[in-house]
Amino acid sequence: MIYELRTYWAHPGKIEALHNRFRTLTMGIFARRGMQVVGFWTPQPATPETGDLVYLMAFPDVAAKEAAWEGFRADPEWVTGRAASEVDGPLAAKVLSTVLVSTDYAPRA
Repeated sequence: MIYELRTYWAHPGKIEALHNRFRTLTMGIFARRGMQVVGFWTPQPATPETGDLVYLMAFPDVAAKEAAWEGFRADPEWVTGRAASEVDGPLAAKVLSTVLVSTDYAPRA
């Protein structure tokens, strides 16, 4: 199992629209495509270093992660929904994806 930590920096004034897109569009597509979300968090306080939104996803391996994201990006509902949510410009200024691999001494669930 690997984990992907995704960090988003929203354009000024766009964080609520970004949260809304996750609530009303993205989470449903993740579920439909079998993409496992571990959790979402908002750094307190949000700073230029921490980003505005972070979430963690779990995948069997890197190949599964890449295939899942490829399918997600091509999903017609995502393509249409993203375009509609960005009529007034992109919501995210920056997105950072970090793959996390468990150490041999990490607790096992």
